[in-house]
Amino acid sequence: MNFRQLDLNLLRVLVAIHRTRSVTSAGKALALSQPATSNALARLREFFGDELFVRSPAGLQPTRLCEQLAPAMQSQLLAMESLVLNHQPFSAQSSHRHWRLSLSDLGEILFLPGLAAALRSEAPQASLSNISVDAAQVASALEARDIDMAIGILKPQHRGIRSQLLFKERYMAISSQDGSPTPLGRGKTLSLTQLAQAHFVVVSPTATFHGSVEKMLTAMKLQDRILVRPRHFGAIAVLAQNTDLLCIVPEMYARDLSQRLQLQMWTIEEAPAYEVNLVWHASTDQDADQQWMRGTIERLFSRA
Repeated sequence: MNFRQLDLNLLRVLVAIHRTRSVTSAGKALALSQPATSNALARLREFFGDELFVRSPAGLQPTRLCEQLAPAMQSQLLAMESLVLNHQPFSAQSSHRHWRLSLSDLGEILFLPGLAAALRSEAPQASLSNISVDAAQVASALEARDIDMAIGILKPQHRGIRSQLLFKERYMAISSQDGSPTPLGRGKTLSLTQLAQAHFVVVSPTATFHGSVEKMLTAMKLQDRILVRPRHFGAIAVLAQNTDLLCIVPEMYARDLSQRLQLQMWTIEEAPAYEVNLVWHASTDQDADQQWMRGTIERLFSRA
């Protein structure tokens, strides 16, 4: 085994597969094709003379040697990245930085346009990607540097994760301009009694940051009134305009749609408040490029 013959980029692949337990998911996190990731794993196996990962019903399971290597490698890679970034001056106007955020489906709709406009104006050579990460995996993705930061209804409790409140909101309802969601009047606040006479649309994306909508209706014992569960928020506008259903969505999105499409907006009397946070890893606290992006997000969206 000759260390000089090891391509250090392969170590990022090892760490990513160890975290995701999947060659395909690791490739997506690293912006590599599945064949390229598989080839990297084959080269790692040859170098270490070990399988490193074996297949199981739960995904790829690390061997004993891999369990010894991967955590230490991840720690060293993070240290090296911080060392390099902290010693490079950052200029937004000339930076070619590629930021990796994790946003929900709705987050793309609400946050990406503003961020894209800010980049074009202030960092015209930089770029931005939304990396799909399940809400439960955000902390580990931040730790592995698969993403730089995330925005959403997130409260990671893991050590080393920082968070900043951007704003607090409630869930609201929208409906077509012509119809009332209940026969009990057209006031702009819906009581539990009125809600019990309506039927709902609730978005249920695969990796949702908004699972609490259905939890809220379940707590109100109204889950049986949900008739349509689209996977994407993009379907909400058409459903609200063309059906008599009440669409339950976060307040920021409700206000955006009601203003643009002349939809009715309804306050839900017993809807609990939720917090939208910006989260990142503590190891990036002093990185100038990360500070710039966090400051930009705060400037654009903070209402705390």
